[in-house]
Parts: sequence; structure tokens; C-alpha cells
Amino acid sequence: MVNPYRGEVTLGVDGAPRVMRLTLGALAELEAKLECDSLLEMIARFENGAFRVRDLIGLLTAGLNGGGWRVDEAELIEHRIDGGPLAAAQAAARLLKLTFTLPGDEPDGGQ
Repeated sequence: MVNPYRGEVTLGVDGAPRVMRLTLGALAELEAKLECDSLLEMIARFENGAFRVRDLIGLLTAGLNGGGWRVDEAELIEHRIDGGPLAAAQAAARLLKLTFTLPGDEPDGGQ
């Protein structure tokens, strides 16, 4: 079971729920992968809708690794994301939101 107060989000992969979490290590790997000069630049890329599918795959991979499922991007694209690209993008957006929102500050109460 995921804990939104820890920044955890579920992503369905091949019918199995997988926990995603952006740890500091996962964020550092993602920042380097996306060749961003800062954490703020990386966040802005997603907030402004300037991300590519490759960026989304990188974010999902970082989140899955931070959640304990060690997978690389090449492995992840071989799997089926339950709900397709829209569900993947929604899970990624929620992951970023929970990672950078203080507990209790979410209007939906973490749902």
C-alpha cells in the first residue's frame, strides 16, 4: 500500500501495482539524465508541458527505482503500463506533486 505522505504513488505495470517514489538519489539520476542544470529547471519542464515522452519514461523509471523496483528505461518500455500513456502521465504528475508538496497542503487530502 502506498503512503502519499512519503510521496508514494502507484503505477500499474503489467497488471501489478508498483510503488513510485522520488528519493534524492532518484532525483539526482533524473536531473542528470534529463541534462538539467537545476532541480527547478527539471520541475519547470514538466510543469510547463515542455517534456517529451523520453522525459516521462525517465521520470517513471526514477520513481520506480526510488520505490524499490530496480528497472532501467529499456526494460520499462518493454512492459505494459496499465491505462496507457494517459495513466502514465497522470501518475507522473501526481508523483511530482506529492514529492514537492508538504503533507496537508494538498487540496484533495492526498487522494
